Amino acid sequence: MTVRESTFQATERYAVSALTLRPRGATALYVLGHGAGAGMRHGFMESLAAALAARQVATFRYQFPYAENGRRAPDRRPVLLETILSALGAARETARGLPLFAGGKSMGGRMTSLAAAEHADAFADVRGLIYVGFPLHAPGKGGSERAAHLASVAVPQLFLQGTRDKLANLDLITDVAEGLKRRGTLHVVEHADHGFHVPKKSGRTDTEVLQELVDTAVGWIAARA
Repeated sequence: MTVRESTFQATERYAVSALTLRPRGATALYVLGHGAGAGMRHGFMESLAAALAARQVATFRYQFPYAENGRRAPDRRPVLLETILSALGAARETARGLPLFAGGKSMGGRMTSLAAAEHADAFADVRGLIYVGFPLHAPGKGGSERAAHLASVAVPQLFLQGTRDKLANLDLITDVAEGLKRRGTLHVVEHADHGFHVPKKSGRTDTEVLQELVDTAVGWIAARA
């Protein structure tokens, strides 16, 4: 397995770090953006990338500028979107012909979907978007306005959502995915919260949940790669 650390120019002002994890016999490359509260080296991101690599799916993880520079507050939307477009370009240089997928954890996935809706040409070679906990609304709030742009995303989309996710009411996210018809696939993870943790009383472990996420993502990728 090859692990490569690199940097790329995210915007005119910011350069950021990236990690490529490419297993031998890789069948696809997933460009994986991190969530708002943690960078690309967060434990969940590390575990997800390693588990995908064990199933021959390579990952390209990258930092948003605020995380790269140790700031807590996420960058403004234009900076986030430009970083995603730049990350796709950098990932293509390492993909060496692998089918491309994109998305990420929480904010990383949602911002990727916005980039795909607003810059369709940049996603012309992307086979699909994978959202690992799409943040549909603020905690404790309702509404699906944050998903309004998804109808403009031209590629297939996979939603991996926990039943205890406070950022995505299950009925609402189900309606969103079904509204996309053949371009939307929802996989529900029982007892999981937004971080894909499960309580002990569920009879499951976080490791088992991670494996479920990877099994689902790998199968979905294989059908489109």
